[in-house]
Amino acid sequence: MARKRDIIIGIIIAGSFLITIGFFGLMFIGLMAEGGDISFGGFGTRIAVIEVFGSITESESVVRQLKKWGESGSVRAIVLHIDSPGGGVAPSQEIYNEILRVRSEDEKLVLASMSSVAASGGYLIACACDRIMANPGTITGSIGVILQFPTLGELFDKVGIAYETVKSGELKDVGSMDRRMTAEERRMLTAMVRDTYEQFVEIVAEGREMDIDYVRRYADGSIFSGRQALEIGLIDTLGGFEDAVRMAGEMAGIEGEPETIREIKPPRGFWDILGGVSKEIENIASGEGRGPKVMYLY
Repeated sequence: MARKRDIIIGIIIAGSFLITIGFFGLMFIGLMAEGGDISFGGFGTRIAVIEVFGSITESESVVRQLKKWGESGSVRAIVLHIDSPGGGVAPSQEIYNEILRVRSEDEKLVLASMSSVAASGGYLIACACDRIMANPGTITGSIGVILQFPTLGELFDKVGIAYETVKSGELKDVGSMDRRMTAEERRMLTAMVRDTYEQFVEIVAEGREMDIDYVRRYADGSIFSGRQALEIGLIDTLGGFEDAVRMAGEMAGIEGEPETIREIKPPRGFWDILGGVSKEIENIASGEGRGPKVMYLY
């Protein structure tokens, strides 16, 4: 009887010990986590990976990650993994400027790894990095600016739809879909596109340390394979993502195979998707996003 009691007491003690160890273990993991990212690597031995996938419609998520990894003492370098045809001018420029800040103020090495596509705005943000690596078959380049919007005036006439517009100036409703552009509107938009294009060319010339006239030779919207881009100096070397991680490790002085860390993105649930759809419907109903948009887009 006593023996059975001792066994029960032993089990209770062992169970309590395991629960205590588990509790403190979870606390330790929580302390080691950086915004949802867990790693047990040593100080300054990790490579942070930031993914820029799809069209660049906003900069907040990428800029936030750049700030976080730039301030992290356990991260020595950042690999920007790009698979993007570009997107909005302002978001692309904001990401570009944040990369430059992380390099200068946080003194972090930033390397761009181009995947299937890194064109237009996707190429622009790569120009802010210390090195650019692409696959031989990567589609890149597309240095230029585009502005498009539909005109549905003839269709509206057929179905009996008409717009009534009250405006403070002749150019206030530029981009209205119910009519063609006027000559004055085309002159204004062309001047804006030209200025935005010159900003792009200047960024490439500065980032790649090239003569601006040399850049203009290839800045007509042309796309290039990774191998062609290497020949004309738009990138530094050829290789895949793992090659970029190893290069970043070597350039950052990390011995051995570098450990990578990245943000863990929770999967989107039904309510997230429904909320996104509702937001789009709301934008359409309110007219948000209507009108011409200047894009760094392939």
